[in-house]
Amino acid sequence: MPPLSPLPLPPNPHGNRCRARVGLLGGSFNPAHDGHRHAALQAMRRLGLDQVWLMVSPQNPLKSTAETQPLSSRVESARRMAAGHPALRVTALETSLGTRFTADTLAVLVRRFPRIEFVWLMGADNLAQIHLWTRWATIFRTVPVAILAREPYSERALAAKASRRFARFRCPSGAARGLCRKHLPAWVFLHIRRHPASSTALRAAIPIP
Repeated sequence: MPPLSPLPLPPNPHGNRCRARVGLLGGSFNPAHDGHRHAALQAMRRLGLDQVWLMVSPQNPLKSTAETQPLSSRVESARRMAAGHPALRVTALETSLGTRFTADTLAVLVRRFPRIEFVWLMGADNLAQIHLWTRWATIFRTVPVAILAREPYSERALAAKASRRFARFRCPSGAARGLCRKHLPAWVFLHIRRHPASSTALRAAIPIP
């Protein structure tokens, strides 16, 4: 299979001709760490993905700009974290696309890459508050969603508004490899081994000049 590019392609009526299953792990990566790599590789294995695109967001609307490192620094930290694994691809494509919200980004990607089966990946902490995102329900109707367990958020996430609203569309974890073939909306909660790394802890460890 030819290599995939996680960067936006020029306008093409036929889109990208590659067939693949690609997980989209978006986030601030402020900074990226081994926990992100662990989550991406666990998702790849459990869902049968060919690649995971680590989408570094220009700026999370729900987070303060004061505590967010420059985009170039966060992209570089993601590249270091993903180094050595050809299936982990780092991109800041939302900057090129000019999209601010995940719902808009996903809409563009599924049009641009019609032969790729995308899965949106996110931690349980994001499931707990995704109802605060712009047009959050559209995300579940655009691509399958895989939630990666993250303590201590998992219990609260499974009782959150999004979980209740889409409860009847939840797939058993044992059927995770078939998630891409499900009619939308479709989502799965994956219990994965916990990783201790934390962006918050890493930022706190940086000495103040």
